[in-house]
Amino acid sequence: MSDNKLSTGSGQPWGDNNHSQTAGVRGPVLLQDYQLQEKLAHFNRERIPERVVHAKGAGAYGTFKSTKDMSKYTKADLFNGVGKKTPIFLRFSQVAGEAGYPDTLRDVRGFALRFYTQEGNYDIVGNNTPVFFIQDPLKFPDFIHSQKRDPRTHLRDNNMQWDFWAHSPESCHQVTYLMGDRGNPASYRTMNGYGSHTYKWVTEDGTAYWIKYHFISKQGVQNMTDEVATKAAGEDTDYLLHDLFDAIERRDYPSWKVCVQILPYEEGLHYKHDIFDVTKVVSHKDYPLIEVGEFTLNKNPTNYFEDVEEAAFAPANLVPGIEPSLDKLLQGRLFAYKDAARYRLGANYEQLKVNRPLNEVKNYERDGFMSQGHGPEVNYEPNSKNGPVEDHSARIHGDQLEGQTGNYEAYETDNFSAAGDLYNVMGEDEKQRLVKTIKENLGVVDDENIKQNNFIKLILIMGSGWQKHWA
Repeated sequence: MSDNKLSTGSGQPWGDNNHSQTAGVRGPVLLQDYQLQEKLAHFNRERIPERVVHAKGAGAYGTFKSTKDMSKYTKADLFNGVGKKTPIFLRFSQVAGEAGYPDTLRDVRGFALRFYTQEGNYDIVGNNTPVFFIQDPLKFPDFIHSQKRDPRTHLRDNNMQWDFWAHSPESCHQVTYLMGDRGNPASYRTMNGYGSHTYKWVTEDGTAYWIKYHFISKQGVQNMTDEVATKAAGEDTDYLLHDLFDAIERRDYPSWKVCVQILPYEEGLHYKHDIFDVTKVVSHKDYPLIEVGEFTLNKNPTNYFEDVEEAAFAPANLVPGIEPSLDKLLQGRLFAYKDAARYRLGANYEQLKVNRPLNEVKNYERDGFMSQGHGPEVNYEPNSKNGPVEDHSARIHGDQLEGQTGNYEAYETDNFSAAGDLYNVMGEDEKQRLVKTIKENLGVVDDENIKQNNFIKLILIMGSGWQKHWA
């Protein structure tokens, strides 16, 4: 007789999983059928709140291997030494749509990478673009509202997003990316990822550098047209998820090079534009990419819910030797992501398998929903009970601050030259596709004021060459 017996959540054997207990053949159903009650009650609670942003995604496990010793620039263990391997988990995602939304439609793609290091989890929560729409965290909820559904019609509405962009000129650079070829990657495997923000690396002796992360697809960058994307969405709403899963199943493991731009601390503070402005890039001519390693995805989730849906990334997951910068949007994200995870998954979400670090966790946090693994150890500090103590070597590198508190314009007011630079490095065919995409998106906007505002911005972006593409 098989030992593979069905049981309840409490371990009791399940006698009949196909027929409810009833009073006679015709019923009614009996309240005493506690297995029926348990099954229905659990089913009613199987869904958790989906992510407010990046609701739909795909994920996989893999390994990062360092190829260059970076101890000259950071004391972070995962980047010290050559050949060091670190387990990773990577989640790709759409930004705007819900969990069931087609994943091939034009949108920014999330690129959230977790390193399971010997010093705790290190998360880089970025996108497939090196810039973003806004500079100030106070505007983030409004931006996301403009990308979601109209509160009256409950429909996605181009008027909303273009209205927000029209009144947020700092979005111009990112909108140019989004409406260009890279706004529709052909697969998750064939797109680059970026940390987007500027981060700080710190060495053992306290020397600091500014860092920009780039993850370069070794499969090459491939995109799809709007026509192909729409066709794919009609045939398979999970097209990108399907593609990644199938590639890994057939052992066609995708890989990315991990590269950084390194800016000396003082040089970075005096760069030609503010390096903490996430709507701008740092020129590769000024600070070339340095390859520090590569990672490969080689294992699909064994359970999508546990491995992907319950994964909770956070820019605040940093390790010694890696610190946040003064970037205002990043500063807001340090709080927002962990707070969102506690709402969505509960106070003890970091005890879940996909979020659990490799090293042993020792702290004084206790209790809350689904708490587990705590013994009789002391739960306050300071104490005389040999409780865990702080590690002074993990203290952050300080930055010099000055100025008067106030509500300030985020950064410089030149919001168009960076988008113009991006436009000017495009080939003629890509420029034509960019203008065609913008025309088609603006064409469904029925507010002439929004159209006019954005048309003026486009002229500023494109410069003298725009007319031949717009005609």
